[in-house]
Amino acid sequence: MKIMVAVKRVTDPNVKVRLLADGSGVDLAAVKMAMNPFDEIAVEEAVRLKEAGLATEVVVVSIGPEKATEILRTALAMGADRGLLVKTEAAVEPLTVAKLLKTVAAEEEPSLVFLGKQAIDDDCNQTGQMLAALLGWAQGTFASQVTVGEGKATVVREVDGGSQTVELSLPAIVTVDLRLNEPRYASLPNIMKAKKKPLAEKQPADYGLAIEQRLEVIRLEEPPARAAGIKVGSAAELVKRLRTETGVLS
Repeated sequence: MKIMVAVKRVTDPNVKVRLLADGSGVDLAAVKMAMNPFDEIAVEEAVRLKEAGLATEVVVVSIGPEKATEILRTALAMGADRGLLVKTEAAVEPLTVAKLLKTVAAEEEPSLVFLGKQAIDDDCNQTGQMLAALLGWAQGTFASQVTVGEGKATVVREVDGGSQTVELSLPAIVTVDLRLNEPRYASLPNIMKAKKKPLAEKQPADYGLAIEQRLEVIRLEEPPARAAGIKVGSAAELVKRLRTETGVLS
């Protein structure tokens, strides 16, 4: 069984981003970039399935600029077997990503496609669902547990107020949530080995697709600064402030 994992290059989650002066986007100059955290979890799950003997190959795919090869190498160091970069300097929207991944999936013929449930830069949470619709495959979103059997996969989904268990016929799409696993750190020997693993590069045109822009970002704004907290001397004072200053209590 082959597993395909889609990964995205985003700003490092530990870095505080700043907006451009005109509010048209995020200032990425000299900002550290990394693999989307949810995608790291997806790679880890695919590698674990391979280590358990349930998968024969793990292929990682990214759509983006040349520098996205860095995160593909990270995925290879984690244990993936092969990488593919669909190179484009243009900004790609979820539907375009889904269409490109559909063509890659048709070429690779995986039994499972893992994606992070969302990317931390745009928080769209759309690509996995769009890909499943385009392929006509079953989908299990927000996965906190994945069990693979003969021709099927059982997925425990995070839903409001609890969890839901679904059984998917393979091939299928799974988008992963935070509780699925804890991604490993790539060891130095594996980082060195990753440099020798295959990493192919293609263009959207190789798949007969062009990058289309359907959305226009009008403006980005930072959230308002939170007011400083206060300390109260007693429960009675807290109740008084809640009643007179905030209106929480009447």
